[in-house]
Amino acid sequence: MAPGPGGPAVASLMDGLPDPVRRKALAAGAARWLRDLPGLVAGLERDWSITVGRPYAEATEGLVAQVTLASGGAAVLKVHIPRLDSPRPAAAGEREITVLRLVGGSGCPRLLRADAARGALLLERLGRPMNELGLPLPDRLAALCAATTRMWRPAAGCDLPSGADQGREQVSYITRTWEALGRPCTRQAVDYALACASRRIAAHDARRAVLVHGDVHQWNALQAADGFALVDPDGVLAEPEYDLGVLMREDPQELLSEDPRDRARWLAARCGGLDAGAIWEWGAVQRVSCGLLLTQLGVQPVARQMLAVADRAAALGPVVS
Repeated sequence: MAPGPGGPAVASLMDGLPDPVRRKALAAGAARWLRDLPGLVAGLERDWSITVGRPYAEATEGLVAQVTLASGGAAVLKVHIPRLDSPRPAAAGEREITVLRLVGGSGCPRLLRADAARGALLLERLGRPMNELGLPLPDRLAALCAATTRMWRPAAGCDLPSGADQGREQVSYITRTWEALGRPCTRQAVDYALACASRRIAAHDARRAVLVHGDVHQWNALQAADGFALVDPDGVLAEPEYDLGVLMREDPQELLSEDPRDRARWLAARCGGLDAGAIWEWGAVQRVSCGLLLTQLGVQPVARQMLAVADRAAALGPVVS
C-alpha cells in the first residue's frame, strides 16, 4: 500500500528546511513555492509511493530529504527551487535530470524517478559527505578529481548551456551584485574576474567541450561504492578546466597560506595535462561569483575568506608553467 499523503514529516517540513534554501527561494521570487512545498511533497509521496523523512540541513539549492520507498529501501528526494526568471520555471531541475540520465550513475547518483514539471527527482541514497570525513586536502582534491573526470564525456545536442553561456551569466551576476552588496571585495578582484571570464568565453570551443559537473566541492561529494559520487550537478558543456576552476575557489584558508597558483598547476597535472592557465582563470571567476552569492545568502565566514583570496589572487597575475 502506498503511504498516505501529508504524514508527520510533510506536516512539519518547513521546520526542517535550511535557512539558505528559504533565503534563496525568497531572493528568486519563489515565496509561493515555499508556501506550496508541503502540498507538493504530499503529492509526490502519493504518486511515487514514498514516505518523506527529515530534510538534510546542508542543502542550499532546494528541498533535499531522506525517503523510504514502498519496498522499504532508502532514497533521497530533491525538489528544486523554481527558476522564475526562466520561460520554464523547472529549468534547473531539467538540467539535473538531463545530466543524471547522460552519466547513468558514473560519478553521480543513479536517478530513480523524475518529474521535470515539479522540479522533483528521486535519487539513489549514498553515504556520508566528504566534508564529514576529515580527509587531508590533497586526498580531497584527488578524490574530487577522480569523481569529476568520470563524468566528463561528449554530450553535444543535449540542450545544456555552454561554458561561454555560463561565463556570460557569471559576468552579469558579478556586475549587478558587487555594488548591491556594498563592495565586499576590491574593485581589482572584480575587474580581474571579469577579464578572466571574457578570455574563457572567447576561448570556448564546442569541439573540445565535455559535460562537466559545474559545482565540484566536498559538500557535493558523497561516499559511493567506487569512491565518491557528485550530487547537485549544474550541467554545462564546457572545457574540462571549468570544473577544476571550482576547486580553485574551495578551501580558501589553505589558499591564503600558499601561492594559489600552485593548486592550478597540480590540478592540471593530476587530470592529464590540462591547461593550468584556464583553470586559474575559471578559478578567478568562481571565487568572486560564489563569494558574492555566499555573502548574499549569509554563509560566513567562508564568503569573506573566498573574497579575500580573490583580492590576493588578482594581484598575483597569471599562472606561469
